[in-house]
Amino acid sequence: MASLSRALRVAVTCPQRSPVQALGPRRLTSRAGTTTEKSVPYQRTLKEAQGTSAVAQGPSQPLPSTANVVVIGGGSLGCQTLYHLAKLGVSGAVLLERERLTSGTTWHTAGLLWQLRPSDVEVELLAHTRRVVSHDLEKETGLHTGWIQNGGLFIASNRQRLDEYKRLMSLGKAYGVESHVLSPAETKALYPLMNVDDLYGTLYVPHDGTMDPAGTCTTLTRAATARGAQVIENCPVTGIRVRTDDFGVRRVAAVETEHGTIQTPCVVNCAGVWAASVGRMAGVKVPLVAMHHAYVVTERIEGIQNMPNVRDHDASVYLRLQGDALSVGGYEANPIFWEEVSDKFAFGLFDLDWEVFSQHIEGAVNRVPVLETTGVKSTVCGPESFTPDHKPLMGEAPELRGFFLGCGFNSAGMMLGGGCGQELAHWIVHGRPEKDMYGYDIRRFHHSLTDDCRWIRERSHESYAKNYSVVFPHDEPLAGRNARTDPLHEELVARGCVFQERHGWERPGWFNPSGTAPVLHYDYYGAYENQAHEDYTYSRLLRDEYTFDFPPHHDVIKQECLGCRGAAAVFDMSYFGKFYLVGVDARKASDWLFSADVSRPPGSTVYTCMLNHRGGTESDLTVSRLAPSPQASPLAPAFEGDGYYLAVGGAVAQHNWSHITTVLQDHKFRCQLIDSSEDLGMISIQGPASRAILQEVLDTDLSNEAFPFSTHKLVRAAGHLVRAIRLSFVGELGWELHIPRLSCVPVYQAVMTAGAKHGLVNAGYRAIDSLSIEKGYRHWHADLRADDSPLEAGLAFTCKLKSTTPFLGREALEKQRAAGLQRRLVCFTVDEKVPMFGLEAIWRNGHVVGHVRRADFGFTIDKTLAYGYIRDPSGGPVSADFVKSGDYALERMGVTYPARVHLKSPFDPDNKRVKGIY
Repeated sequence: MASLSRALRVAVTCPQRSPVQALGPRRLTSRAGTTTEKSVPYQRTLKEAQGTSAVAQGPSQPLPSTANVVVIGGGSLGCQTLYHLAKLGVSGAVLLERERLTSGTTWHTAGLLWQLRPSDVEVELLAHTRRVVSHDLEKETGLHTGWIQNGGLFIASNRQRLDEYKRLMSLGKAYGVESHVLSPAETKALYPLMNVDDLYGTLYVPHDGTMDPAGTCTTLTRAATARGAQVIENCPVTGIRVRTDDFGVRRVAAVETEHGTIQTPCVVNCAGVWAASVGRMAGVKVPLVAMHHAYVVTERIEGIQNMPNVRDHDASVYLRLQGDALSVGGYEANPIFWEEVSDKFAFGLFDLDWEVFSQHIEGAVNRVPVLETTGVKSTVCGPESFTPDHKPLMGEAPELRGFFLGCGFNSAGMMLGGGCGQELAHWIVHGRPEKDMYGYDIRRFHHSLTDDCRWIRERSHESYAKNYSVVFPHDEPLAGRNARTDPLHEELVARGCVFQERHGWERPGWFNPSGTAPVLHYDYYGAYENQAHEDYTYSRLLRDEYTFDFPPHHDVIKQECLGCRGAAAVFDMSYFGKFYLVGVDARKASDWLFSADVSRPPGSTVYTCMLNHRGGTESDLTVSRLAPSPQASPLAPAFEGDGYYLAVGGAVAQHNWSHITTVLQDHKFRCQLIDSSEDLGMISIQGPASRAILQEVLDTDLSNEAFPFSTHKLVRAAGHLVRAIRLSFVGELGWELHIPRLSCVPVYQAVMTAGAKHGLVNAGYRAIDSLSIEKGYRHWHADLRADDSPLEAGLAFTCKLKSTTPFLGREALEKQRAAGLQRRLVCFTVDEKVPMFGLEAIWRNGHVVGHVRRADFGFTIDKTLAYGYIRDPSGGPVSADFVKSGDYALERMGVTYPARVHLKSPFDPDNKRVKGIY
């Protein structure tokens, strides 16, 4: 057999071949140095597939005429979703698989499960998967899933990587995940075959392990069918029938197959690499791409038995224990795209391109030197799907009611399958998942992005290439940039703006005093014969911030923050979502949608939340009441009845749009939701000098009496009609100006000219993050999420509970208030100058009671601030007395720092500054 080192030599000397060359699918590898049988735990599945195509034999059982839910795809996600639907009591759930279970991508997956990831939600999802495969299924069925608990070992070859692992260790303590940071010597004792000479340390998680795809899926379907579900193999889906209801809403009606039609109101697309094809049948866009992913299986290695699985992120290599051998794989910068996904591909493999794969061999041999002389038993190169933000695609598609997605898992479908299958089942049955799944919700993508093939391809490539990169707090993508820019983009580039990217939008991050830093086109990191950018200022500034210490631009952010507190700052917030809710039922809709009373007189603006039926917070936003107008203008549509102007965070605008639209459809409210996000810009001027500056630009009196807080007016700014709203998101006196697109540049320039003598500075979202946390303002999807209630988050003032008006989520809040809060969001300050970014463990009286959701440095109070939800370890309610009576510390990278707890913001707790009292 060929050894790995020989494979490397052959790859180096063989003729060059384009890494994007399309390679045809095949069932078995046949290159020299490989065997004709795969040495994998699920070999039986492959052998069964070698005969006559099962599809030609017809469906494995007759199709029902109706079903409550039809799951398409018999891989990890399809089987997990069916199982959890059955556990929730759904009768008449059917899974359709075009070939045999696991035949697409699941059968060849490595099946690794790592419990720790830099996301609290993912840690919870992984924990559920592990519980299902290691305990629940065997208890229910008496069958072993093939779970092997051999542990996991993360390799750190530099200090930053070890810091990342220490962050994971601290987060794990909040969830009871055992992990240990080991020295090189301790690592050698655990894994004697490993080279540790170049290590800083490792993270050892003893309860990580390996799943058997075939065994897991077989056991899942056995458990599901025992509860009344049906699994029908050899039944390709050929179409999705859609109906349009009386209100013009498209809804799923049926699933069509080669062998008959199933009437159903609900379809779940778990088709993996083929999910985009299934989506097209229903007119639903599925933003993913298919790529080759490969590993090789070695011959027997003496002494490798019972060793933990290994991830050497810096070498971009994983080593999976496979009996007395290893599977060796990784993620390269030049993956091969599968350009034309074949519908006939089942239990298939591609030829391994050694030129592409060879970059992993050197890292693997360096880490486990015995591999240099170990033979290669077989190669595995199959398709996997990848998404633009390296997150799965889940939830109900915005284009079609009743059409759910469970796909795009970026090679993590096995390990995330249990948790995501459970959440998807809750989504279908109860209308919302139990956990905050916004990061996975398909509705996070604006339609302009799902229509943009270039954006999808570039971002998906980068998500693959950076799969093993350190997740730094201030990193930004280089791919798919400048997809959505606001009217001030070029103006701010010229002023040194360093942009962030949020779901396609370019938004100001901070301002570089040393010059401009434009974002260039994507160079694919020099892959595919692209010329890598040289002397790329934006990329260099990002690399400078690859640290878990205070970033090198810390003092630049400080100057922006203190400029706002001391004089004034202007923030470009044009990327905000800007919607109008108008019509005869607009008031009824607003009463139901918004937790606060927004039906105040025209000219009022209210900060409110939108909730789900479980009382979780789907959004926080501002709602401004409008006066009816028979004529449309750039700042308001013509409408009869009632009207409201909604301003929502730009990164979550599509989520808000979809949530509101769903509620309007479900309740048949007769009103319109109009998206003016692209038509309007928005700048916010905040700080003690904001009134003096704007008084020179606006044609209206800005005194407290004439223009109170939480009100809005149509005024003229430098001759241009704008909507001025007196609000603050940083705790200062200030106004937002909502401006027609063509007027944005002249209005901004007029503000900058007027502000020059007052010390006005440009500031970005890095400053907003610091200023807002200092004031105690929430950020949705950070310290406020869809599984957090306003009561838990300290936002009870946004809920009209003292009224009798029903609103979405009210019943859940009333029950929660009566029972007492089981957790509460609290503020911490740390006196020691130490950076924190979130995920730190919260200790109270020697017990871990939660973890930090959001943290930043407050430059005015000169301290690190952190917010996190805490629980009582005894299970009792978390009262104010419980909070105040504890002795707290925050654990950062394994080191604890004494912390002070606050029930109110330590900065301006009496809200004097927003009232203009300085």
